[in-house]
Amino acid sequence: MQADGKMVDGSLLGDANGVDPAPGRVKNSGKWQKPRFSRKALMKCCLVKWIIASTQPQDKGDSSDSDLELSTVRHQPEGLDQLQAQTKFTRKELQSLYRGFKNECPSGLVDEETFKSIYSQFFPQGDASTYAHFLFNAFDINRNGSIRFEDFVIGLSVLLRGSVTEKLNWAFNLYDINKDGYITKEEMLAIMKSIYDMMGRYTYPCVRDDAPSEHVDKFFQKMDKNRDGVVTIEEFIETCQKDENIMNSMQLFENVI
Repeated sequence: MQADGKMVDGSLLGDANGVDPAPGRVKNSGKWQKPRFSRKALMKCCLVKWIIASTQPQDKGDSSDSDLELSTVRHQPEGLDQLQAQTKFTRKELQSLYRGFKNECPSGLVDEETFKSIYSQFFPQGDASTYAHFLFNAFDINRNGSIRFEDFVIGLSVLLRGSVTEKLNWAFNLYDINKDGYITKEEMLAIMKSIYDMMGRYTYPCVRDDAPSEHVDKFFQKMDKNRDGVVTIEEFIETCQKDENIMNSMQLFENVI
């Protein structure tokens, strides 16, 4: 269930049996439709909600924020123009995101405990701590226990407005828990179980306790082309791009990000 009370599916990969997990969310044209993210859709993202909420009381469009107020934080982000070139956010969106980021993280860095706090707020019906841990590690590209604003918005840009290939590469990085360039069945199961744990009892349709394991077994069998027990980035992307149900489910990223 999202913060707005809607039922959502607990999977980033959809239904391995070829059943659309969230009727009504995907067009029935037979082909995957690239989602169009309006500001309203953007605001469904938990991380964006967290950022923007902190700016509401004082966000008056102050022009002093136009250059990201670089001198106010210990970690100074890259210039706004450079970030605009690296992401698919507008200048105004980047300004809003930075104001919120600065308010919540004055040091200019976000840590794992902050991620856990964010997701526990938006998914109070379940245990979000494990998923938040995995998600944090996917954003923490430098592996130093903290996330810079630049890495934060570049990751969000990929997830919310990136190309299919960019999203699949990001998803692979999420599932590759130990970052060795391969996904094992155990890693995929760990991510899947963490999502179900976070969604709690409100996944739709309702799932059994053994559903994550069955789900992973079916997907892993599809992806592990050479049956060597691991999935490479090439196998992952090829399988996802050829499976309409997986591609449809890419639109569900917004439910758990």
